[in-house]
Amino acid sequence: MTYFFSKHSVLLPSVCRLTCKAVAVTFLSILIHTSMFAQSTDEKQVASRVEALRIAMLNADKPALEELTNEKLTYGHSNALVEDRETFIHSLVSKKFVFTSIDLSNQSIRVVGNTAVVRHRLIGNTNDNNTPGKADITILLVWLKEGGNWKLLARQATKTPQL
Repeated sequence: MTYFFSKHSVLLPSVCRLTCKAVAVTFLSILIHTSMFAQSTDEKQVASRVEALRIAMLNADKPALEELTNEKLTYGHSNALVEDRETFIHSLVSKKFVFTSIDLSNQSIRVVGNTAVVRHRLIGNTNDNNTPGKADITILLVWLKEGGNWKLLARQATKTPQL
């Protein structure tokens, strides 16, 4: 019995050290994995601005659209039409282009310095020139941080391929 006890007494600290190391490695792995996928403050701010843009487009809210966009905005539609900031805002406010619903999915945000690149899929209902329609487009947005605020600098849409 003494031999059995002393044998485990010798092994117990070794097992404890191995178990503690395994727990520590597992904990660090989880911590690193979680932090890799957590959004940074800038990414959260950009996501918030994308949502604000979605709402401003639905409401044709001129002051909000002006606040969200850079003066040098270039706005590309999926049909190859390209508008500057003034024309983009006027097209929504004048009801030339009308979104009755906008749903965004598969969004990714990458921030590099004071520039953010956003990609997502937009599925929505439209009523352009009083003609109901549907939009299913893939969008690239480029946001620029100026004065602490993210402003939309460029947008390009393409038709989503039907698989």
